[in-house]
Amino acid sequence: MIRKSLRVREIEKHLSDIADSLEIVENNMPSEFGEFKELGLVKDGLYKKIEFVIESIINICNIINSDLRLGVPDVEDNIIDNLWKGKIFDEKIIKVIREIKGFRNILVHKYGAIDDKRAFYSIKDGLKDFELIIREVEKFLKK
Repeated sequence: MIRKSLRVREIEKHLSDIADSLEIVENNMPSEFGEFKELGLVKDGLYKKIEFVIESIINICNIINSDLRLGVPDVEDNIIDNLWKGKIFDEKIIKVIREIKGFRNILVHKYGAIDDKRAFYSIKDGLKDFELIIREVEKFLKK
């Protein structure tokens, strides 16, 4: 019943775009901060790819919330609350989505003042979080 009301193909397209972007990030992300700091436009491109990945994850959350009619959100955070209340994702995934959303806000709204060192480690450590979210979305789609 859920699959009939859910835009599965649109979610799968987002997942594919996320995988492609993460591959680019992983292939261009240096292992040391010093190298990252010197990347110039490549660093800016990595930030944009991460921003895109996070936006795509938020879009998936929006689709699930809307298609399953989990509630009309007043603000973006209500969508994440609705996914928790609707038992779409467990507490761990909800926490990770909130964290990456916060990082997205830093990338979008404070672009000129990003702490490159903090961002470097957030991206390096966060790559596994993106993979976790992807697996959970895929698991949800198989239900």
